[in-house]
Amino acid sequence: MLTFIGLGLYDEYDISVKGLETIKNADKVYLEFYTSHLFGTTIENMEKLYGKKVHILKREDVEQYPDWIDEALDKDIVFLTGGDTMVATTHVDLRIRAIDKGIKTSVVHGASIASAVCGLSGLQNYRFGKSTTIPFSYTTSRGKKIISEAPYDTIKSNFEQGLHTLVYLDIDMEKGYMTINKGLEILQEIDKNRGNNFIEDKVSIGIARAGSDNPSIKADYIRSLIGFDFGEPLHIIVIPGPLHFIEAEALVKLADGPEQILEQT
Repeated sequence: MLTFIGLGLYDEYDISVKGLETIKNADKVYLEFYTSHLFGTTIENMEKLYGKKVHILKREDVEQYPDWIDEALDKDIVFLTGGDTMVATTHVDLRIRAIDKGIKTSVVHGASIASAVCGLSGLQNYRFGKSTTIPFSYTTSRGKKIISEAPYDTIKSNFEQGLHTLVYLDIDMEKGYMTINKGLEILQEIDKNRGNNFIEDKVSIGIARAGSDNPSIKADYIRSLIGFDFGEPLHIIVIPGPLHFIEAEALVKLADGPEQILEQT
């Protein structure tokens, strides 16, 4: 049996009781922290709670060479991830690979940032469109700077349909964890390159450390929010579409947004 377990948002105690019991009864425990990360804990603290050794997997162990799943043919193996385990396409693919090998699988869900942003900001979850990720820019061998414009197009398309956009921020082994500020800078740069003024006057919400005792939630116009200090990771951005009046009030009262937001409804 291969069981996929979502660990929740911030520390080792975010796991469900079902997830914890499954770990305690497992023969072996694997963990990947490259798609997400629990900043409120350490591997040592997790092992202390679980009473089990946690084996760390690299990206290639999950995406390219997941030979370790063969152990689940005759043992109870658990695979741990941050957030809700089936949000990442990579994990869905891994589950399909296991099924193709005749391995029985199950899922224990965890709290997801996709729902947490609604609780923290007051935005209505059914009004979200396609989510997107802002990757770090890179420089080619000829010195040309490359910026992916796909996130910008997704945000614009969602907005035109009256929908909110959840914007994930890149995690890179060398560059680290992208901040809200950096993500907004990239969107501004794309806006400028296209000769548009779509981004500057839009409301945005930045959320840091969701699930912790001291999350940072701030709503403001992008031109102002870009200078706000959100502190330690993980960070995420929401670019809302046209706001319902209850959403606008929530952004003012829950996310310290400016009163002018109320005038847009």
